[in-house]
Amino acid sequence: MSSIFTRISSIHKIFIFFLLLLVIIISFLPNPKELSQGKKNYEIGPLYPIKINTEALSSSNASIQSSKILRWNKHTIGSGENTAVLFQRHSLSSRLLHELININSDIKSQLTKLRPGDIMEFGFDENNNLVKIRRILNALETFVVYKTNSGFRSKFNKKALHFQYNYKEAKITSNFWNAGINAGLTGNQIIDLAGIFSWDIDFALDIRKGDQFKILYQEQIVEGEIIGRGHIIAAIFVNQGDTFTAILDNESGQYYNLDGDAMKKAFLRSPIDFRCVTSNFNPHRLHPITGKVEPHRGTDYSAPIGTPIWAAGDGVVQKSSYNNLNGHYVFIRHNYDYITKYLHMERRMVKTGQRVKQGQIIGTLGGTGRVTGPHLHYEFLFKGIHQNARTVKLPQSQSLKDKAKIAFIANAKILLKKLEHYSKLLY
Repeated sequence: MSSIFTRISSIHKIFIFFLLLLVIIISFLPNPKELSQGKKNYEIGPLYPIKINTEALSSSNASIQSSKILRWNKHTIGSGENTAVLFQRHSLSSRLLHELININSDIKSQLTKLRPGDIMEFGFDENNNLVKIRRILNALETFVVYKTNSGFRSKFNKKALHFQYNYKEAKITSNFWNAGINAGLTGNQIIDLAGIFSWDIDFALDIRKGDQFKILYQEQIVEGEIIGRGHIIAAIFVNQGDTFTAILDNESGQYYNLDGDAMKKAFLRSPIDFRCVTSNFNPHRLHPITGKVEPHRGTDYSAPIGTPIWAAGDGVVQKSSYNNLNGHYVFIRHNYDYITKYLHMERRMVKTGQRVKQGQIIGTLGGTGRVTGPHLHYEFLFKGIHQNARTVKLPQSQSLKDKAKIAFIANAKILLKKLEHYSKLLY
């Protein structure tokens, strides 16, 4: 019994200790009246006034018209329309137009130099007064005329442009163009991709079923919306078992392989856009007219009459003329070793002695001379000997060197890893 009373007594002592501790803590707490500092506490139910600093929300020159705009009228400029006609259509006076164009040179230029297709927007308040004009310049920029307490003012609003990466790949089953379209590329992207590898691959002759490509490219983003496609950043093209890799160099804007060698060569593989081919390089083919075995020292490209023909490389026009066999023809000497020849043109657009640049249009495809149908006959000569332009080793353009090469190779490895990362992520 004594042990039980002892335990009860111990519990009682502990309780009294904590009770005394609580009293001490409460004695040190601040008085609730002191916390309120004499201010009346808010109650549920009654309405209480709130003071607003109106001076901080407005100024004598600030425009508050955007909140007053109740109606927007949008107009696309048509052929023959000018600003005066536009103001009449929106019940705006010529006096207001005169007032606006005399405020500053920007307003005068933007309101008077309109072109068909331009978009103009007019904002009106509840009293049908003009308070804002917007001219959409492009996806990033808008010119704005706005009303303030002291009259009309103007400004250029520019949206922030951001970039993000995207990735596409495809295997060719019918032709290169269809593969690109089916992969979701635009026509411009397909042409750009062909252009990157056009010094190594003849897209008119060399594309085969089973070839494939992968590309990493930029997308342009404005306010979360894709407004366009940017540069191809990295690309891999597998053609007939050979793999070609191209990486964009930001400093020069040119493409190089992983060793820093320029993708661009001194000559294009093909002097014409990729099309059907009637016959390939064949030194033992039967001539289509005579039926005799005559060397066909070149390549024939079949395409619609009028198709542009490009200079395969920089050089000087050695001969621009016409005869019964070649029809309209152009010979270009590129240096002491290289000559290219272009036969059966419909029209020549360069003269003998004229200097030309790679990719420059020198004429259009036709069917002049001794031919069975319209086509371009193209020849490539090295030291006077005919070569197969599709397979001959082409002289290299200038490649990266020293620090520029080291920096490029390091960046190229990063971009190639990024391409492979997106490949696994999106496919």
